[in-house]
Amino acid sequence: MTKILLVDDSKFLRLAMERALAHAGYNVTTASDGEEALRLAHERHPDLILLDMLLPKITGLEVLKSLKKDAATSGIAVVVLTGLSQKNATRLQQDGALAYLEKSELGLDKGCQALLRAVGNIVRDLPQKPSRSIKTSDAASRGKSAGQEKKKPLTMTQSAR
Repeated sequence: MTKILLVDDSKFLRLAMERALAHAGYNVTTASDGEEALRLAHERHPDLILLDMLLPKITGLEVLKSLKKDAATSGIAVVVLTGLSQKNATRLQQDGALAYLEKSELGLDKGCQALLRAVGNIVRDLPQKPSRSIKTSDAASRGKSAGQEKKKPLTMTQSAR
């Protein structure tokens, strides 16, 4: 089961997204601020972090940079989930975000279907964990060495549609 750490300071959005993701079969842990997000990332080692940028205590950008600098958490896929303009997407991806999802594009006020589609596409493309890694012979038959497959960063339009 895919483990997701959902980080958002809006209690309403956090609960709605948590319920939808859990109902879809994900193991969801939530955090409401940057400090809690960093602590839970170290404790739970999620497969994916959905990270809001505007957080109390430590901003989402600081959380992202801290996660990517720390060897224990640098391999965790982080998807920025924010209301900020997409013009920030390139910069966030340079800082280590795998993808950028605009809350307004997801239509969270109307439900979580677009979020679930986006997360499903992102999770499907996540690299296998070492315990479930591709055998070298299987990867070689596809012309790649084990663990060498790297995906380009995604935006909302690529991942949810």
